[in-house]
Amino acid sequence: MSAFNRTRVALARHDVSPHMLKWWKDVKGDNGLVTRSLSPYEQQAVMPWLREFPKKAYTKFTESGAYWISAGVIVYGTAAMGDAVNEAEAREHRF
Repeated sequence: MSAFNRTRVALARHDVSPHMLKWWKDVKGDNGLVTRSLSPYEQQAVMPWLREFPKKAYTKFTESGAYWISAGVIVYGTAAMGDAVNEAEAREHRF
């Protein structure tokens, strides 16, 4: 007679593969609770954003476009003026 003859079949889990019994021994059942979820391929998580993107982009550009354009002009003007002053100073010291 071996030790396996004395194991209690009443405590065995039938919803888990036999080789995973030790792993799942402490997990309790859900008592009939049914959980459902959608596949990530069925949820279409990006589609609402794609539908609303043009309207939101237009609204944000009309609200703050003047600030972005003026900031860009100031930055570009400063860089262009700095390059011009640097070139003028480089040519001033030639022989």
